[in-house]
Amino acid sequence: MAKLQPDNVVAVKKLHSSSGNVDHSGFLNEVWALTNIRHRNIVKLYGYCSHARNSILIYEYHENGILGSILKSDVLAKELDWLTRVNIVKGVANGLAYMHHDCSLPIVHKDISISNILLDSDYEAHISDFGTSKLLKLDSSNWSAVARTYGYIVPELAYTMVANEKCDVYSFGVVALEVVMGKHPGELITSLPTLSDDHLVLANVGDSRIPPPSSQVEKEVMLVLRVSRACSNPHERPTMHQVSNLLMKAKFSVLSMFFIFL
Repeated sequence: MAKLQPDNVVAVKKLHSSSGNVDHSGFLNEVWALTNIRHRNIVKLYGYCSHARNSILIYEYHENGILGSILKSDVLAKELDWLTRVNIVKGVANGLAYMHHDCSLPIVHKDISISNILLDSDYEAHISDFGTSKLLKLDSSNWSAVARTYGYIVPELAYTMVANEKCDVYSFGVVALEVVMGKHPGELITSLPTLSDDHLVLANVGDSRIPPPSSQVEKEVMLVLRVSRACSNPHERPTMHQVSNLLMKAKFSVLSMFFIFL
């Protein structure tokens, strides 16, 4: 963090290596992605400096920091009530939908996790860390190395090595479930497509560190769980456009939307 003026605070990321060689590929990916995309749920890049030994990225500063750090803290996690958690999931979905469907060529992040989501003063989500991002070329096989964060990697990527939007959709599903549970779902994610509605309820998987939600908010949380289950299914995995639209309409017609992914 750097304070330029009393009311002008930015986040500074310094990239360096003990060998003196910066990961220029990741640095250039980050600069390229964040200078070509603009969305309220994607972190803003204000500037950068490239040097042979050290490179610097200057971002918009988000007061509440990394989502993962909050969820791992029993004290901080209590600040994330159920409606806030639903809105965090919606924000991530909106940012990914923009990247996949509203850019001139689709962009996949390839490393969506709770460590790469920042929260501002209102706990609104902002996707960050585009060092592994990839521009999808429509006439290319889009072969790609596996993303960096274990536990969020779509299983089929391990043997196809083809990066596409569905990789981000799977990772989003893990993040959405993790936000509801307050912890990584672990092996639960592998059985999620086959779980019954009776098992996939807040009483079984919800974060017990916060009080139960109101009946209306619970319907939205349950929708998040159903969306997460759909994202984990390789045969019925939705697009982020479908996910975003579904979640944004939830507050108006939650019950009628429950059956879209059944």
